[in-house]
Amino acid sequence: MNNKNNPIQSSIWIVEQGILLIIALATIGATILELIRIFDVMTVNLSDLFLLFIYAEVLGMVGVFYRDNRIPVTLPIIIAITALTRMIILQSKGLDAINIIYEASGILLLSVAAYIMSLKDKNSLSKLKIREEASQQEN
Repeated sequence: MNNKNNPIQSSIWIVEQGILLIIALATIGATILELIRIFDVMTVNLSDLFLLFIYAEVLGMVGVFYRDNRIPVTLPIIIAITALTRMIILQSKGLDAINIIYEASGILLLSVAAYIMSLKDKNSLSKLKIREEASQQEN
């Protein structure tokens, strides 16, 4: 079925685009508020930089979705890694060592997952390229 002829799919697509726009605007707003707070206190901490990096990654993810109509799985994984890293930085002074080990293990697990997914994406792109070349040779 074609998306343009199916009203349900069209409605879902419109709602999805609206939600992505809200996410982008909210992320931009949160970034502005964080920058105002940083300028107000005249101090930049490592956790502030990680937070700004998370905002940049979220905006990048929305941008990739608008460009490609799909979100690579590795982008949310990278955002999760950054969020866990920020959490370790914020809470490391008051946490038990075992909790830091758990969080670091989570980062390691997510890193392995991101690496595996990037290999899958490269493999998929290679297969797509081979198919395109084969179809061009047939014509």
